[in-house]
Amino acid sequence: MTGSLSVFWLGFIGSLLAGLGTALGAFGILFVHRPSDRAQDGMLSAAAGIMLAATFFSLLLPALNQADELTNNRYLGPALVGVGVLLGAGGLFAIHRAVPHEHFVLGKEGPENDRVARIWLFIIAITLHNFPEGMAVGVGFAGGEISNGIALAVGIGLQNVPEGFAVALSLIAIGYSRSNAFWVATLTGLVEPVGGAMGAAAVSLAEPLMPIILGMAAGAMLFVISDEIIPETHRRGYENIATFSLLGGFVVMMFLDTVFG
Repeated sequence: MTGSLSVFWLGFIGSLLAGLGTALGAFGILFVHRPSDRAQDGMLSAAAGIMLAATFFSLLLPALNQADELTNNRYLGPALVGVGVLLGAGGLFAIHRAVPHEHFVLGKEGPENDRVARIWLFIIAITLHNFPEGMAVGVGFAGGEISNGIALAVGIGLQNVPEGFAVALSLIAIGYSRSNAFWVATLTGLVEPVGGAMGAAAVSLAEPLMPIILGMAAGAMLFVISDEIIPETHRRGYENIATFSLLGGFVVMMFLDTVFG
């Protein structure tokens, strides 16, 4: 029981600190002029690279190792993790289809709802984006893997910095003051400790299912990268910058995972 409580609080605190990276990025909007579209796409793509590396090194590899230990079967273990990946991506896809939201470049998605103000469509979109990140951090601390959880928290926190700046910038573009944009962007990051607590609690209560749960967190992150970030950063003619920024972010997170893990 004590161990379960420790995992829960580690997951919550780690995801909270990662979520505060959004506030750090949004803070820059109070002092910095609007960056070019090229710079924005580069920053968001670097964030995607960090998420992509975190998905592989901090979620899928531990999931495969634990599945192998649990099943002692070269086919069943990877199959369980694969099921988790598809469940995580499929679940987030279903939420995206059911909940109206709006992306910065791609525009509105989900069912039409004229009663939902545009600002709330942005907030819903970012919430859908941040929740699986927080869940991934919470799950990363499971099984006493503190170093793995730290690597995830640092990586997700780093990628939240440019994301927080981009959110605040977009809010200013639709008429919000700098101070209001900062606070709204900060609040969108605070959904991460909610996801972190839920991820850590799920693993604490059902540790034998951890390979599937880790796979679900990875699947949700992969869905966000493929469905949202890459399309948004490849629509304004800066595909090369976006691609190499993603690679740079991937290398940074790979380094962090090696150092902390």
